[in-house]
Formats: sequence, C-alpha cells, structure tokens
Amino acid sequence: MNKNETRQKILIVDDSAMNRDMLIDMLEDDFEILEACNGAEAIQMIHDYGTNLDLMLLDIVMPEINGFEVLAVMKASNILEDVPVIMISSENQPSDIERAYEMGVTDYINRPFNVSIVRRRVMNTLHLHAKQKKLNQVIMNLVYEKEKNNSMLINILSHIVEFRNGESGLHVLHISSITDILLQHLVQKTDQYHLTQSDISLITIGSALHDIGKISIPGSILNKPGRLTNEEFDRMKTHTVMGESMLKEIPMYQNEPLVKVAREICRWHHERYDGRGYPDGLKGEEIPIAAQVVSVADVYDALTSERCYKKAFSHEKALQMILNGECGKFSNLLLECLQETHEAIIEELSVQSTVGVHEKKLQDLVDEFTQFHEFEGLIRPVKEMIKEQRKLKFYSSTAEELQFDYDARTSVMVISTWGAELLGLDSTVYNAKEKYSGFISESCNEQLRAMFLSTDSTNPDVRTAIEIRIQGQPYAGELIARVLWSEDDNPEYLGTVGKVVHLKKLS
Repeated sequence: MNKNETRQKILIVDDSAMNRDMLIDMLEDDFEILEACNGAEAIQMIHDYGTNLDLMLLDIVMPEINGFEVLAVMKASNILEDVPVIMISSENQPSDIERAYEMGVTDYINRPFNVSIVRRRVMNTLHLHAKQKKLNQVIMNLVYEKEKNNSMLINILSHIVEFRNGESGLHVLHISSITDILLQHLVQKTDQYHLTQSDISLITIGSALHDIGKISIPGSILNKPGRLTNEEFDRMKTHTVMGESMLKEIPMYQNEPLVKVAREICRWHHERYDGRGYPDGLKGEEIPIAAQVVSVADVYDALTSERCYKKAFSHEKALQMILNGECGKFSNLLLECLQETHEAIIEELSVQSTVGVHEKKLQDLVDEFTQFHEFEGLIRPVKEMIKEQRKLKFYSSTAEELQFDYDARTSVMVISTWGAELLGLDSTVYNAKEKYSGFISESCNEQLRAMFLSTDSTNPDVRTAIEIRIQGQPYAGELIARVLWSEDDNPEYLGTVGKVVHLKKLS
C-alpha cells in the first residue's frame, strides 16, 4: 500500500488483551487498528470516530456493557448502516448467532481464530460494504437528479404564472416555505397522517403548482383591480380543475408520486373543512392533507401580500382572520399548527426580500435547467424576460430622470431610483392608479388618459407638456411615453412606459 494512502480503520472491541493482540497481528500490516477493552470504551470511540470507522470486530461477552448492547447503541444512532460489524466470539449458541444477525451484524466468526479465514472474511466484508455504498450513492444521485429536475421545471412553470399574475413574485416561494413549516410541525404534533420526510418534500415541491391552472384564466379577470362579478368568479374558480387537467395531460408521468400529489393540490386547495369550498365540496378528512396544508398557506400569504385588488394585512391580523373563520373553515389541528409556528413563519418570510429575490431565484433555476436541451423552447423566453428586466434596472439606476413603467392590468408602477427618491415613493408602487393622483391633477390625468387611448400599436408614442406636484410644490416638465397595446383583434391597453424630463419648479 502506498504510504500516502489513508489506511482503513478497524476497531477491535474485546475485554481480552490476548484476543486483541492476536487480531492485531493478523491485520495490522494492511489496516489502521484501534482498540477498545470494553463496551463503554467502544461506544465512546464510536462517538469520536463515527463513520470514519470502516469496520468493527466485536466480542459478545464483556463486563458492564456487552456486545449486544453496543450493537443496540449503534442501531439506535443509525451508525450500523455505515459501519459494518463482524461478531467474534467463543459463544456457539445458535440463539446468540441468530440474535447477532437480527441486530444487523454482517458476519459472525467463532474463536479459536484461523488467520486466513479471519483475513478473508474481513476483506470480503469491506469489499461488500464498499460496493453497497457505491450502489447506494448511485441510487441517491439518480433520485436527487430526478427530484432536482422535477423541482426546477415546476418552479420555472410556477414563476411564469407569477409573472402573468402580476404579483410580487414571492407567492410561490412563500407558499413552499409556509407549507414546509406547517408540515414539519404537524408530524411532530401527531402521527395521524403518517407523513415521511420524503412525503413532506413532495408536498412542498408540489405546492408550487397550486395555481398553475390560472394560465387558462383571461388576464382581464386574473388581474382585475376591482371586485369580480359572479360570472367572473365562477370562471376564476375553474383554475382548480384546469390545473389538475393540465397535469393529467402528461400521461407518461401519472404514476410519479410528485404528479399525484400536485394534482391533489391543484384540484382541492380551495376546499374547506366544512364542505363549503370548491370545486367538489369535500368535507373534513375527505380533503387530502397536502391540499389542506397548502390551502392554509395560500390563504395566509394572500392576506399578508399586497395585490392589485387589496392592500396587505399585518401578519397578526391575517392570523386572527383565519382563526375567526373569515377565510373559510380549516381543521382545528392545522389551526393549532399555524398558531404554534406563527413566529417562525413571520421570521422566514421576513428574510425573503421583496426586491430582486424573484429575478435571482428564476435566474438560478434557468441556469440549472439550461443543460436540458429539450426544454430550450420554455427557457428561451424566460431568459429574454430576465435580460430585459436587467437592462431596465440598469438604465433606471443610472439616469437622473423620472422614469416609469405602468402595468394597467395590475395597477403596479415601477419608478426609477432617482424618480422614486424625488417623489418620496418606493421603486415599486402598488395601487398606482390611486397613488399617482396625488401628483397629477384630475384634469391633467383625464387629458393624459385621452391621449393614451387615442394611440394604437402603429402610432404608440406620446409627447406632451405636463405639470406635477413634488413634495407639495408644482413643477412643469415634458412627458415622453410609449403606450403598450395587446396584439389581439380587439387590442387591450396594457400600460405605459416613459419618463418626465426637464423638470422646473413653478413660481
């Protein structure tokens, strides 16, 4: 063996010094030998070395702590899965041998020792364990790659839905975080649902697809700033069955656990425990636990997030509304979990900044997923979208101009850094239609609106004098803007991008 190579470590545990010496003589030329003269010392060495041990030769009969008790400790701490054990003993009782194998030993050698047999069985055990470790690693790598790929594709799809919804981009991230926190607490609180860590992982990943069916909902309904009509709400509710239907249309993956749980979440995350939800009016435990948990997470994040049709509630107010049944009935067990994890949820969501996180997360997903050429058609438009956003951010941060990008569907306006500081606003303004009225007079606003609506896709530009108020003082300037229209047969006003330049204070 090369002197620079690390030799495998074998721990010999026997209360007889003579027996230990005999084994050392047999093995020390090829292995690094460690010794323990009793069970207690062996347990301490297991604690110190852990999986750095490659093999243990263990006697059964020892004072205070015998070999079976050492095995029990190793089994309880899962170290027996990583460190193989060969029992070496003069005990020939079939019951002892059977018990040793039942407890997980790899081999059993009787004394007196035969040198060639001991060496061969030690080598066989080490080689077998090395092959098992290699095989396990291959399997783990395959499972990991499969889960990673599933997770990346799901996150890309769900983030595209987020962009279309005109939301902050954090909804998917929030839902996953809240779902994971609630599930982890749930399994500590009860074994009613028999959820493994693998189940929790699948539900958390699948939660990202809860609203995938909204792709089928018209933008005029999806991003309507006011209250939906009964007909519009009925159409909105179809996103649950549409989401499940979309996943059903991937026949080759129907037996995948992730697809199954995602289908449950899509269809039933708007069901309520008292049967008053939709689309099927399921009641109580008829609702799969995955859909129940995502439902709570979805409602909580919807309440605490600003939308085009509402302001954000505080975390405390949102919790109280859910507990009071204002958002429908949930199981008492999940309500307890929400109460008991509320501080952890607030802490987790608070570190997920509302600026830049969405773009960075989406970019990370795209970077990882680019290796799969079959998805290039999906990835390419997302790459272009990120590139355009970065260009706009750069120009916005370097220009001393009041630049703006207004989305009419969501009433969200993004203002340049310089302009936001000038107006005393955040760079992203929600409910902008209401808020910019404080800077532009009603008559000026009506005049601009008329000018915008008089444009079309062939003549989209507007240039006009404008008067605005900054910190209560009147300023005159020039508005240069481009009006954005959809490319439908009946074009829809999508918003306006532009800037106000040559600002001068009026006396």
